[in-house]
Amino acid sequence: MANTRKVTVTIPADLIDEIRSETGERGLSSYVAEALRAKRDRDRLVELVEWLQAEHGPVTAAEQAEALRELEALDAEHTRRRAQGDVA
Repeated sequence: MANTRKVTVTIPADLIDEIRSETGERGLSSYVAEALRAKRDRDRLVELVEWLQAEHGPVTAAEQAEALRELEALDAEHTRRRAQGDVA
């Protein structure tokens, strides 16, 4: 078992009820830990983007459009492979 620490946090009751209905009581801790890791990772990405933009300037509209085209192509390839059973 991973090194853990018990903490007390205040979370809206409706949110807890919704999560517990999906995860069960024992799954709540894992769900919260995963959500915190995802938030921490997003925060780190924001810091990286800010640093890169300070260093190299903001992303241009053309660069953003090209990145979106590449993501769409990757999504299409993933969809194709999933339909063929190549991706779990």
